[in-house]
Amino acid sequence: QVRLVESGGGAVQDGGSLSLACALSGYDFATACMGWFRQAPGKEREVVATIHIGTGTTNYADSVKGRFDATQDAAKMTASLQMNSLKPEDTALYYCAARAIVASQCGLRTLFDYWGQGTQVTVSS
Repeated sequence: QVRLVESGGGAVQDGGSLSLACALSGYDFATACMGWFRQAPGKEREVVATIHIGTGTTNYADSVKGRFDATQDAAKMTASLQMNSLKPEDTALYYCAARAIVASQCGLRTLFDYWGQGTQVTVSS
């Protein structure tokens, strides 16, 4: 059974940092494309970043480029999202997702098969 479990959400002030983690089990981690998404109240879900576990290739939405950093730890089967210089508009429920595809197909338009339960990030001004 495939499971994705996020952790690390919380509340910070404008300009602060948070790190999210996504633990993946029951899946071939080495071939996984991992995606990070967020959904703010009243808004559509949007992709934030993707990382291919096999190659480490990353992609970022323009809104977070230069502030967020997606990494992975294959030994721990965990993907992480380091979020720096957080802004109030980053406030949302953040999700991780996974799909087994080649690196060249892992990007901001990838459709994902498996999803975590989400973790809340709140940034106050």
